[in-house]
Amino acid sequence: MKFCDRLKELRNEKNLSQMELANATGLSQSAIARWELDKTEPTASALIILSKFFGETADYLLGINE
Repeated sequence: MKFCDRLKELRNEKNLSQMELANATGLSQSAIARWELDKTEPTASALIILSKFFGETADYLLGINE
């Protein structure tokens, strides 16, 4: 599974909009939208923020580990 799919899946599991996720993490809604559309990849610092927020490893978010 690709990062874009994993991010959207985790966000939907928490019933969060992109804006709600942005507000909860301090990341921008536009960045989240670009990631979910597979237009760009997150920076290392953004990946760490998302990993901590969702309680998942970066490897899981990136689709390296299931």
